[in-house]
Amino acid sequence: MKSKIYLLILMGALFAINGCQTPDELLPPVAHSGLNSVTAYFTDAAGNYLDQDKGRFTVTVTEGNTNIVIPVPYYFPEESDNPVTAAMLSRMRMRANLDDNVTVAPPLLYMDLTQPSVITVTTQRKEKVQYTISSLILKSSACVIEEFTLPLAGDAILTGIITESTKTISLIASEPIAPCTATIKLSPHATISPDPRTTTLDYNNTQTFVVTAHDGTSATYTTSKSVPAKLPAGIRPGSEKLLFAKLISALGTATGVGVANNVNGLAATLNHIVLSTRGNSSIVIDAKTGDLIGTGTVDVSITGGGLNNFYTTADDGGNIFICNLVNNRTSGAFKIYKQTSATATPEVYISCTLPGDGGRKMSVQGNIATNAIITVPFKNADVADKFARWQVINGTLVSQTPDIVTVTGMHWHNGSTANVYNVDLVATSDVDLNADYFIARYGQGTQAKPNPVAGQSDIYSLLDWMNGSTNAVRATLVDVNQNFVANAVDYTVFNNTPYVLVNYVNAYNWGQADRAYLVNAASTGAFTAAFNAYGGPGVDGAIEWACPLNTYGAQAAGTTNGNSSGDVAFVQSADGNFLYVYFMFANGYVVGYQFDCFDI
Repeated sequence: MKSKIYLLILMGALFAINGCQTPDELLPPVAHSGLNSVTAYFTDAAGNYLDQDKGRFTVTVTEGNTNIVIPVPYYFPEESDNPVTAAMLSRMRMRANLDDNVTVAPPLLYMDLTQPSVITVTTQRKEKVQYTISSLILKSSACVIEEFTLPLAGDAILTGIITESTKTISLIASEPIAPCTATIKLSPHATISPDPRTTTLDYNNTQTFVVTAHDGTSATYTTSKSVPAKLPAGIRPGSEKLLFAKLISALGTATGVGVANNVNGLAATLNHIVLSTRGNSSIVIDAKTGDLIGTGTVDVSITGGGLNNFYTTADDGGNIFICNLVNNRTSGAFKIYKQTSATATPEVYISCTLPGDGGRKMSVQGNIATNAIITVPFKNADVADKFARWQVINGTLVSQTPDIVTVTGMHWHNGSTANVYNVDLVATSDVDLNADYFIARYGQGTQAKPNPVAGQSDIYSLLDWMNGSTNAVRATLVDVNQNFVANAVDYTVFNNTPYVLVNYVNAYNWGQADRAYLVNAASTGAFTAAFNAYGGPGVDGAIEWACPLNTYGAQAAGTTNGNSSGDVAFVQSADGNFLYVYFMFANGYVVGYQFDCFDI
């Protein structure tokens, strides 16, 4: 027994001795300064960032190099003619990317980069390394032709397809091109010789241009007029080109029209985009540049403004349509106004009694000068989901009174007598009333919801492919997150392939959404999978393209889109070579993209 007691005492003593020892310090096996990168930002006199994106300059620190040189552009912003000044360099906001337990002295807050400055970095091994930080103003080496267009007869333009890897500009035209000057966009501060903006050239023959950057770097481009073969079907992968992205609030500011959250509709033609405003004027911009046309507005006061100028769309012939909102089953006629062009005075085209709430969306498939089918979704007191339909045959409206069609197997009324807030419907034919339809909606459905979550609402966003003969759903793409709203859809057939354009809108700051999707509608089979608003191309076999996530919506503009309002539209070039995709989000941006179908 005594031996056991002695053993316990001895173990306790050893534990006490060892417990008082200082633990070994964990040090990296190899000496490393721990300074990974240094970033400098331009600031104003008050120390505020001038632009945290364009005005940010980062240098990665390589081991053994203690001389850190921050490259700064000659002009800021680079596309401006404003040289960087000594005053700007004297108040650079600095940040360092450090490993854990690494310090820098003096602390990197602000630094005068008009002269070298020395900092001391204390590594994880408590070693001190000195670095010298300085700046170097560099002229741009960019020498790229970013855009190249030629004028054609009338208001038409020919957009060159620029292949940067080969420095070639393909001019797709079968007819001779009259000698002309070009409209181009170069890298900031680059020059071009000869200058096609001021020199009239014959583009039926190959032309060669030398683009010289601000620092003297050069690149040579050649033009080639040809008619390349088209792909057998569909768009050329990777052909998407951003034409413009304009902040809607800025357009309203320029025209004196308050529109940011009241833009409900987008009418797109070959040359113009018209935005509804719920006012006495609509906003008109160029369909290729997004720039305001003339004063930027067209007088539509004949509609009465307010809810009488609620939504706008266009047909394939360039006619613009405006409809009023018949809300809460109020009395009064439902009216559709027609403009023969984007800047023409509206005139009443249809006036009727709409037996329910509608007018938030309207679609015109075809051209009212020949054949067209007009659809307006609505809901009435019996809580049935219906749409009104008019037909135009050989340029004549068949009747002012619409056909009333009841859809089956789906709901866009959320199970109540509430207004039709988020639903859009488009026909796939301009002559066949029994052809299929596509419906974007936020509501309920008879089909099972993918990946159901306990306690979560069964209300969700869908893109439905509706059988025009039975008015039942043939296939559905489903957004599995109820916070995202699908409320706009358009349809076209481009290069032998049917396409659907649909949006998903994030009303408030619930994660990320605000996206437009280009969906291949050649087969119902690809429409059976779940459609995730966070995803993009490849999420579902039917989705060929999606715009960048959270880039063009209200959230990207720093605000919200409380009405979940947005719109989408297709336009094709007269020769069928280009497909234009337009979309907008209220309180966000109006955006244009171009696609082609060339086998190049």
